[in-house]
Amino acid sequence: MQIGIPDDAGPLVAATPSAVERLGALGYDVVVTEGAGAAAGLPDDDYRAAGALVVSDPAVAWESDVVVCTVVPDDVTELMRPGSTLVARLAPAAHPDRVRALAERGITALALDAVPRISRAQSLDVLSVLSNVAGYRAVVEAAVEYSGMFGGQVTAAGSTRPATVFVIGAGVAGLAALGAATALGARVRAFDVRPEVAEQIESMGAEFVSEPEAQQQVSADGYAAPLTEDQLAAALRLYTREAAAADIVITTALVRGTAPTTLTAEAVAAMRPGSVIVDLAAPGGGNCELTVPGERVVSPGGVVVLGWTDLPARMPRHTSELHGTAVANLLTLLTPGKDGEVRLDLDDVVQRGITVARGGEVLWPPPAVQVSAAPAAPAARAADGTDGTTTAVGPETPARRRPTWLTGALAVAAAVLAGLVVAASPAETVGHFTVLALAIVVGFYVIRSVTHALHTPLMSQTNAVSGIILVGALLQIGSSSLLVTVLATIAAAVASINVFGGFLVTRRMLRMFRKADETPAEGSAR
Repeated sequence: MQIGIPDDAGPLVAATPSAVERLGALGYDVVVTEGAGAAAGLPDDDYRAAGALVVSDPAVAWESDVVVCTVVPDDVTELMRPGSTLVARLAPAAHPDRVRALAERGITALALDAVPRISRAQSLDVLSVLSNVAGYRAVVEAAVEYSGMFGGQVTAAGSTRPATVFVIGAGVAGLAALGAATALGARVRAFDVRPEVAEQIESMGAEFVSEPEAQQQVSADGYAAPLTEDQLAAALRLYTREAAAADIVITTALVRGTAPTTLTAEAVAAMRPGSVIVDLAAPGGGNCELTVPGERVVSPGGVVVLGWTDLPARMPRHTSELHGTAVANLLTLLTPGKDGEVRLDLDDVVQRGITVARGGEVLWPPPAVQVSAAPAAPAARAADGTDGTTTAVGPETPARRRPTWLTGALAVAAAVLAGLVVAASPAETVGHFTVLALAIVVGFYVIRSVTHALHTPLMSQTNAVSGIILVGALLQIGSSSLLVTVLATIAAAVASINVFGGFLVTRRMLRMFRKADETPAEGSAR
């Protein structure tokens, strides 16, 4: 079968040369329209080298057995022939007429933006790809508009404070924005109505803003549900307070294509002049009341509101590369025999989920897919005295916690015991205990102040401390005291494990930043 890659009306291309090479390995003949990848910095010669046939007539690509594109033209049913397959972002819920026209034409339509949100389908999820790029690009756009630097600077003439970035929503786009802003050195704060994402936010080096009155219970499907009136009021108060203290606000709240209001006009008026708002929900109408989709707006108070709707297209090379990878992953799933033949299996929930039209029939919406982001309720055997069938019961009974008074009593007992040991020790030993206690306190506060992203390299730096311990232990192994010798041997063994383990972790971490051709063959690893 032949796969056509047309020249879409924009900077993106549906498949890069690396994706074309993968499609060729599956047995397909790939046809690419001349200049399709030019805007993404991908010349026609690269496609030819990957095994594609580059043609000047766009009709050749559109008349292929399978057509993959990033932008669906209005006359797509006239361009494609009956019996062919279209792979694209079709927005079937928003464009039912187009889906119906494709079905009437006899075209099999696979919507890349209808991939079920399950683990097995993540490699096909183009929406996550676009959201990731949009979140990153939002920070770039904000950095251009902002009149200062994101990271704090220390100079001979003085110092500058880092910018404060507040991100609303911690989905794919929000987490990408958090990572980019943190990497630039900003002080990043974020909020999401789903409390279970707090750990994800903090793992990116940002601070999670907790507001129990504005948050829901742990979601059952990973998505945020509509807020109650009380929750919405609490959330708006939070957004107003945080926006007033921030230099940059990035909003990402888009609930199933609808953009709820998170920043009112009053909240924008309370922000400092020169602040920047990047509204990633602009395609859905915008989270900010001042957002105009596709335009840059300046409020009367001097706040810049960006409502760009083409952020992924502003980074065409990497967006096209990731889009092409998702397409290649999909075709790999649809070609189990690697013989260049599409075999659509509607019994597979992933393939059924993206199939919106086939054989003249509209198949949208698909059957619901059971997805649970919450822990599954445990099953218990019912004691009905008859057949002993297993029956699902309610939430698991929490494990018995240790009483608070017992914890306090143990702490007091430990403190008393430590005091007795110190009191009975020689003056020299008391000095050592004091140094140890101070080292623990200082170390705790030092490590706590280090961002999460630097914990691994920081562990590598502790090799120097472990090395000192190792040297000291080796010097004490020859002691005349048996107890000292035993303790020194244990200390040397533990320090050695820490030293060599640190070097192994550092080496593995550095491998992640090495190009494939720079990695030694004997040490290559994924």
